[in-house]
Amino acid sequence: MKLSQLPPKYDFTSVEKGKYKKWVEAGYFTAGDISKKPYTITLPPPNITGKLHLGHVLDTTLQDII
Repeated sequence: MKLSQLPPKYDFTSVEKGKYKKWVEAGYFTAGDISKKPYTITLPPPNITGKLHLGHVLDTTLQDII
């Protein structure tokens, strides 16, 4: 696909619609082993140190993995 053929704006609704249904059916939004002790992660507010950079991506990704 050529760059000129890409739509000017990403339509996430058409992409996510089918995926979200599969995630719900697979149980991705439910807790795993309910016999384990629950825990929380406190997310700090965004820093006002400047523009977003790869460090933000890494930090957020690691929190999502946990």
